Amino acid sequence: MTGERAEDRSVLAIGGPDRLHFLQGLITSDVAGLEAGPVYAALLTPQGKYLVDFLLIPDGARILLDVKSDHAPDLIKRLSLYKLRADVTIERTDLHVTRGLGDPPAGAVADPRDPALGWRAYGPAEGAAPEIDWDRIRVAHCIPETGIELVPGETFILEAGFERLGGVDHRKGCYVGQEVTARMKHKTELRKGFVTVDVDGAVAPGDEVMAGDKPAGRIFTVADGQAIAYLRFDRARAAELTAGDARLDWAG
Repeated sequence: MTGERAEDRSVLAIGGPDRLHFLQGLITSDVAGLEAGPVYAALLTPQGKYLVDFLLIPDGARILLDVKSDHAPDLIKRLSLYKLRADVTIERTDLHVTRGLGDPPAGAVADPRDPALGWRAYGPAEGAAPEIDWDRIRVAHCIPETGIELVPGETFILEAGFERLGGVDHRKGCYVGQEVTARMKHKTELRKGFVTVDVDGAVAPGDEVMAGDKPAGRIFTVADGQAIAYLRFDRARAAELTAGDARLDWAG
């Protein structure tokens, strides 16, 4: 099975003897997890807000970094700023991302975020044109996407479900933005976040969600009678949810 091309992804490579220590002090996940396979992680601002998310894949003496293509230049720049005297290399590769569902080909790895996302492979520009409805899968499993639900400088990763997706480790020690993330985890109850809702009617991304007569959130990705919505939980649980002329119900 060849899968399909992920045409909006780029692959970077982090090399050098300090690569693990370098990444460990920056990203939200524990790089020790690379011993078992791919790791999902993000880079945050010092204020704990999302900048970019990516998949890390062990590849011998280097670590591949699978990231949305339009975020790759800024990520390279930010990693280079943090490099200082660390003995690491940061470079683009000519590898391409292929992804699919079902039986994986030799050399493929499981997407670490959710089994529903299937497998990914890294190599030459192979694979069929995109046909799988990944938005339908994402919405059904409430998996946020770079640049859609995940907005640089705005999103908090705990509200985006990174714990459920394996994208943050609260035991690994310090990383950029760790203090704010830990405080949200241990000292407050999440009041807002992304959830999947069933939709009865027509909605569009950007539509405001109402709980009775009070604003309660906003619609993001819509697919197959469902949507990912960002909700204020106290209001969303207290009254009937609507968006325009559509009625919304918590999925599951």
